[in-house]
Amino acid sequence: MTAPRPADPPSEDLLRLAALHGVATSYSPSPDRSVAASASAVTLTLAALGVDASTPGAVRAALASRERELGERLLPPTVVGWGGGPPAALTALPAGTRLRIDTEQGESRTDADGLPPGVHRLTATAPDGRTATAHLIATPPRLPAPPGRSYGLLVQLYSLLSRRSWGMGDLADLAELAGWAGRSLGAGFIQVNPLHAAVPGTPTDPSPYRPSSRRFPDPVHLRVEDVPEAAYVEDPGRLRDLLDRSARLREAVLRQGALIDRDAVWELKREALELLGEVPLGPGRRAAYCDFLAGQGQALEDHATWCALAEVHGSDWHRWPAGLRDPRSAETAQARNGLMDRVDFWSRLAWLTDTQLTAAQRAGREAGMPVGIVHDLAVGVHPGGADAWAQQEYFAAGTSVGAPPDAFNARGQDWGLPPWRPDRLAASGYAPFRELLRALFRYAGALRIDHVMGLFRLWWVPQGHPPTEGTYVRYDAEAMLAVLVLEASRAGALVIGEDLGTVEPGVREALRERGVLGTSVLWFERDWEGDGRPLPPESWRSDCLATATTHDLPSTAARLTGEHVELRDSLGLLTRPLAEERAEAAADTGEWLSLLSRLGLLRGTSGGGDTSSEEAEIQAVHRFLLHTPARMIGVWLPDGVGDRRPQNLPGTWDQYPNWRLPIADAQGRPVTLEDLAASPRLHALMEVLREGGS
Repeated sequence: MTAPRPADPPSEDLLRLAALHGVATSYSPSPDRSVAASASAVTLTLAALGVDASTPGAVRAALASRERELGERLLPPTVVGWGGGPPAALTALPAGTRLRIDTEQGESRTDADGLPPGVHRLTATAPDGRTATAHLIATPPRLPAPPGRSYGLLVQLYSLLSRRSWGMGDLADLAELAGWAGRSLGAGFIQVNPLHAAVPGTPTDPSPYRPSSRRFPDPVHLRVEDVPEAAYVEDPGRLRDLLDRSARLREAVLRQGALIDRDAVWELKREALELLGEVPLGPGRRAAYCDFLAGQGQALEDHATWCALAEVHGSDWHRWPAGLRDPRSAETAQARNGLMDRVDFWSRLAWLTDTQLTAAQRAGREAGMPVGIVHDLAVGVHPGGADAWAQQEYFAAGTSVGAPPDAFNARGQDWGLPPWRPDRLAASGYAPFRELLRALFRYAGALRIDHVMGLFRLWWVPQGHPPTEGTYVRYDAEAMLAVLVLEASRAGALVIGEDLGTVEPGVREALRERGVLGTSVLWFERDWEGDGRPLPPESWRSDCLATATTHDLPSTAARLTGEHVELRDSLGLLTRPLAEERAEAAADTGEWLSLLSRLGLLRGTSGGGDTSSEEAEIQAVHRFLLHTPARMIGVWLPDGVGDRRPQNLPGTWDQYPNWRLPIADAQGRPVTLEDLAASPRLHALMEVLREGGS
């Protein structure tokens, strides 16, 4: 296909065609500026949606076909009814149209009022004989508000090592943290990084935000000794040897300054899990495993098949033999039969991981947490991984998700994650999204959605082109939100949207209307429409999770001391002179400290001490958060011990050890879970929250 030159503006016909397929032809990096998308970007994006716009004639033909299709259509493929009421789409049907609704519960009805929650099948028959079918999503009008105000801890699980970890934090550590924080600190939740299955192979991408599958968790997080079959391995000496080797990995991180080595941890755990896999399951365990297999169905079979095939052919399915690139081919079925032992092994690992995730959530709830574990949903998946293989008809080939150029990144961003096709999602009744959410809500008290703006639109970047040559593609946000509210309501869970950065008008309002909480980070909360000064606490929104920092930002200690500027300078990441960056950072921090002082929040540590100390300032920051109306307050766990280092430094790859650092104290010494539980500094900070900031 020959695309127009990048500089060519879209023709009028191309503009109309793009609009009918939800492809944007311009974007606004700031409220007072609009940038037109190139004809090349629009043409290539339409091609990824299966629309040929390569020539003027092709554009005219595609436009006529689309207009005819929409003009003749009785119903869109998916419609939404909120709160038991009829979908708005029904009002456009011709008078006298007959309806038949086959509900998820097995009933048949002729009207759309008072429908039970679920995804139903709607059939409409017009007086002229035309018939249309659609998926009808009936959902509560909004999610319930959180049960009172709560505070909790934010942590990257791999960074939380205990004296029993195998070189990185695991699900037993998460359960221990939840049980301790709930009972001893009064915490209401623990928020963790995405625990999705990673793409196998050495070296593994350590980022938890480029997973092989979002649908299934990563068995690297298993605590091997907590698997019941560990007590019955035929060669206990071999298991003890693996435990000894894991202890050396752990001590290298905690005592010798080594980075967390996920690949080394997985090598040991995989060998141990192979041993456990040789132990026959008892009748009760076998029945539980069979229930899990039945419940997860085709999705688990696909995931385990991909894992088994990746062991033989590598972790990028695009490079597999042609017949195996199709999950439904006869060649794939034959290969699966030949690898049935490995398919069962990976299926069992998914079950074991699901079991320990469920146990961690149960530990938090039994410790009195009203929410428990807050899991994180990454914005997409690796293009060569299991989900992209198993669900390839739902992904837009030849494109990836990113971000347009803005004031912080003139080149834009390409995240290398294939986007879902909105047309295919709608045609399926959003089945992949529903199944994904249902799987995560099995063990989540709440779900954080990374880049929640992606429910509305995503920046698509054509393969082989820079991010500047991308454009936005719109999704049916009403349907996406309906699915989210439906599945979260069924699970009794909260939803938190990560809505930081550039957010188009109306998005936060739409999320708020449906009960989805936002994310507010102290340093970004300024009166941007007024004088630009720090936003006073009473002006903050209530429907949010409020924090001082996140995994992608400097720790509070580093920001207060200005060490984050020095770090970026040492890595050559500054775009302005060091003195200028230092001055701006100091002024920013100074304004916040001045506000904290004026509000009487900066008054020494809760345990006494110097009122100008860094510890006092960190406590004051969290007192401030408590003075906002935010329903949830999150404490970055490394802040509790004065950690200086960010877990991830955007804009770096091998210059900085992203996703590989253990939690450390102010001197950079790793801190174990047991040390955290005994830390006077952490207890003093949490006491501030327990006392309500008074």
